Amino acid sequence: MNNRRIVPFVILGVIALFVLIGISSSLFYTIQAGQRAVIFYKFGDGLDKDNIIGPGFHTKAPWNDVYVYSVQEQLKDENMDVLDKSGLSIHVDVSVRFNPLPEKIGYIHEKFNQGYIDILVVPEVRSAVRQVMGRYTAEEIYSTKRAEVEATIKEESEKILIANNVHMVALLIRSINLPEQIKAAIESKLQQQQEALAYQFRLDKERSEAERKRIAAEGESRANNIINNSLTDKLLKMRGIEATLELSKSPNSKIIVVGSGKDGMPLILGNN
Repeated sequence: MNNRRIVPFVILGVIALFVLIGISSSLFYTIQAGQRAVIFYKFGDGLDKDNIIGPGFHTKAPWNDVYVYSVQEQLKDENMDVLDKSGLSIHVDVSVRFNPLPEKIGYIHEKFNQGYIDILVVPEVRSAVRQVMGRYTAEEIYSTKRAEVEATIKEESEKILIANNVHMVALLIRSINLPEQIKAAIESKLQQQQEALAYQFRLDKERSEAERKRIAAEGESRANNIINNSLTDKLLKMRGIEATLELSKSPNSKIIVVGSGKDGMPLILGNN
C-alpha cells in the first residue's frame, strides 16, 4: 500500500529530472579562459553592456540570452588587388592581428553584434590598404618603403578600430605580386643601384687611403724640416764635445786625432 503511494512521487521526480536535464543548457553555462560574455535580459533592461561575465561556471534565467566573445588575439588574412600611385594594379596579401577589448565587448555587441570582424575589422583594413598604397609607387611598395607602408596602414586602421573598442596588434604585408615586366624592371634597377653604391664605396675607400698617405707624408716632411732646422753648427759642435767628454771617461786607452780646421773636433779611438 505504501509502495503505491510512493510511485506517483517517483514518476514526478523522474519527469522533473528529465525536464531539468532538458533545460539545463538554458540554466547553466561555462565561460572558458580567453572568453568573455554579456547577457541580454528579455524581460529586464535589455543588454547589460557594462556587466562583463568572466571565465567560470554560471547560471541564468532560461529566457535570458548569453553572448560569448573570444578576447584572445585573432588573425585575419586578406588578399586584394590595389592600385599604386601611377594606377598600376598590384596584388597584395596582408595579415592583421587584433582582439576586442575585453571590458568593451558589450558595446561591440550593441553596435556590430558577433559579426564585428566582417562588419568592422575587414572593411576598415581593406580600405586603409587601398588608400595608403595609392600614395606610393609600385617600386616603393615593393622595395624601399615597404615597412613605411605597413606602419602607415596600421596607424590609419588603428584609429578607426580602437574608436570601436578593437585593439589592433599588428598589420603585415605577406607578399606583393607585380606584373612580371614591372617586377623585372624594378629588380634590375635595384641591382644597378647596388652596383653603383659598391663602386662609390670603393672610390671613397681609395680617396681615404690616398688622403691618409698624403697626411702621413706631410707629417714626415714637417718632422724632417724641424730636425734639419735645429741642427746648427754650434749645436753639432756642442754635441761633439759632449760625446768626446763621455768617451774620455772610459778606462780604456785611447788615441786622440785632432780634426782639421778651426772647428775640427777631436776623435778618440780606443785600442780595444
